[in-house]
Amino acid sequence: MNKSDARVIIVGAGHAGGTAAALLRQFGYEKPITLIGEEPLAPYQRPPLSKAWLKGETDAEALMLKPESFYAEADVALRTGMRVASLTPSQKTLTLQGGETLAYDTLILATGARPRPLMIPGADLAGVLVLRSAADAEALKASLGPGRRLAVIGGGYIGLEASASARALGAEAVVIEREPRILARVANEILSSFFTDYHRARGVEFVLGASVAAFDGEGGKVTGVRLASGEIIPCDAALVGIGAIPNMELAQAAGLACADGVIVDEAARTSDPAIHAIGDVTWRHLAHYGRPFRLESVANALEQARQAACAITGRPPPPAEVTWNWSDQYDLKYQFAGLPFDVDEVVLRGEPASGKFAIFHLAGDRIQAVEAVNAPAEFMAGRQLIAKRAAVSRTRLADMTISMKEVAA
Repeated sequence: MNKSDARVIIVGAGHAGGTAAALLRQFGYEKPITLIGEEPLAPYQRPPLSKAWLKGETDAEALMLKPESFYAEADVALRTGMRVASLTPSQKTLTLQGGETLAYDTLILATGARPRPLMIPGADLAGVLVLRSAADAEALKASLGPGRRLAVIGGGYIGLEASASARALGAEAVVIEREPRILARVANEILSSFFTDYHRARGVEFVLGASVAAFDGEGGKVTGVRLASGEIIPCDAALVGIGAIPNMELAQAAGLACADGVIVDEAARTSDPAIHAIGDVTWRHLAHYGRPFRLESVANALEQARQAACAITGRPPPPAEVTWNWSDQYDLKYQFAGLPFDVDEVVLRGEPASGKFAIFHLAGDRIQAVEAVNAPAEFMAGRQLIAKRAAVSRTRLADMTISMKEVAA
């Protein structure tokens, strides 16, 4: 251990961690930076894994956040394929699984989240898959193609994107959802109906209001999904997409304050002033809503990486952003911004049947969230109005003859 070389260590080489390292250098930080990741790859983008990567429309190089050469050129010590076993905040050290101890002045936890497991009989069968990493995506891609049948457990965005990709590759797809509609936790009923109809028209089957009891298999490989009703849905592979769990065990064991994630302030700083946390692992305050929440998005990873880098380099804090995300399914570009807290009315702009519409969630005369399908103007204006906390006319918002620019004026 050499304390003289220890400055910033980033644990987690995903979108958040990789961005933090790049921003520190961009903001003029000159001391040593070490970036530690469990996967064997340099930081890469995860969103394309369920879309372009599955369909073979992009390659590994295009996934990378930065060219492989960036880290050496920026003097960032990238250490992949390594797991951190423990933190000792009182000594400002961390210990790798192999026993090596590293010292830090400032630590950034960017440990992300992991797929929530489905703890039922047969969950360990070959062909029961999750989708989080590039390795997961490769395993799923190998299971798809003409004559194959994919069962997706969970009707969220990852499952729908994977189903769309499966159909594009000629495979059959069936989505099994416990709730009476898909996207029940994250989207309005209008949107759920629209996506259900759109996928069905392209050959995706849906089994709604169904609980999964077990995975059936032969020779150690999954052959079907058994429902609580006793019905068996045959498949060649099963993708479990029922949410994510924050990887906060390191932080908890080190005594950092945690809720549904590592608790951080507006500078992405934890309860230990020498430790920041960023990305999917954090439980953060949302300035536009006056409450804490855990976000899972690229936008959140980028915002918190910026917050931490500004705090570490002494720059003014960046302005609070409105959270946003997106999903690509077939020829649909779905974008949403904000969160539907305390909503008392929903305004539909446009017609779902046209394949271009937006749904605005309002609390009083202020927009809390917007969901937009092939409607970039509504998404952009909605996001701006959420940030401004500006009052809007519900009648004008629903009137397609009035442009979003005029609505926002």
